[in-house]
Amino acid sequence: MTDSLVDVPGFKVGQADDPVGMTGCSVVLAPPGTAGGLDQRGGAAGSRQLDPLGLTHVVEEVHAVLLAGGSAFGLEAATGVARWLEEHNTGFDVGVARVPIVPTAILFDLGLGEGAVRPDAAMGYAACQAASRQTPKQGNAGAGMGATAGKLLGPQWGMKAGIGSASRDLGHGLAVGALVAVNPLGNVIDPATGQVLAGARDPEHDGEGFADLDRVLRQRLEAGAPRFGPAENTVIGVVATNGKLTKRDCTRVAQMAQDGVARTIRPAHTMFDGDTLFVLASGEQPADPIVIGAMAAEVVAEAIVRAVKLAESAAGLPAWRDLAKPAAGEG
Repeated sequence: MTDSLVDVPGFKVGQADDPVGMTGCSVVLAPPGTAGGLDQRGGAAGSRQLDPLGLTHVVEEVHAVLLAGGSAFGLEAATGVARWLEEHNTGFDVGVARVPIVPTAILFDLGLGEGAVRPDAAMGYAACQAASRQTPKQGNAGAGMGATAGKLLGPQWGMKAGIGSASRDLGHGLAVGALVAVNPLGNVIDPATGQVLAGARDPEHDGEGFADLDRVLRQRLEAGAPRFGPAENTVIGVVATNGKLTKRDCTRVAQMAQDGVARTIRPAHTMFDGDTLFVLASGEQPADPIVIGAMAAEVVAEAIVRAVKLAESAAGLPAWRDLAKPAAGEG
């Protein structure tokens, strides 16, 4: 067990990124016959090819899911994923061709590194080429390369976040795992302790310590301050299982998995976040969707915490490890 999404039999993870441009993408390649669903709660989502996940859509199979930085520009990376899948004879058979089904969600990272550098088709293709059953790199990697957290008081007072993964062995050959890129407006909280791991640093003390967001929000309300903005934040992720779930089941599991976001992000699902979770089920083992949904929330929360604890400081923004000074091997 690697305690990551690749512990789920049949699934592969590939990543490609630009550490100078501070952006990247992460792809989850699904085994044949995989069903999919999603839940999208943020008010500022960016996405591509979500229609096949609809309950009334004729397509019943998902071939890959892509998470990418670059805001809407990053959607281009899905073209490279589709090309790689087509070259490997993977897609929805329409007679004259196989059309790859690649649901995609993006996050905003244009302000951290070089804004003109975005995930493109070549990067998406490279992520597929790199896909394997090896433990994926976490923290500053893939779609989490330029991710940040705690931007309620402005991005300059936020902290570096990233991408994280986690898994659970449910016994009898059944597993569930998650891969989550963490780029929220709100703070990231350790659900076990209530401690802020990455969040809005206190401007009144030059970024030393965390701001009291409850007080800040109340003060803004009392002062009649304008709304927060702009829409430059999101948590996007993939939950995978080898359980046998229908498309409807996958959709319900995705809804339950969002509890993992709510447990670790405060505030979550705002109008300025694009929070989107996908669920993929390969159908190899009997499974109860309620059990899978409950465990999905757990691994999503664990992946979010790991994304922050494994992130490294960048572009002048500190990371958890800079503030916490963890002991060797912690995180």
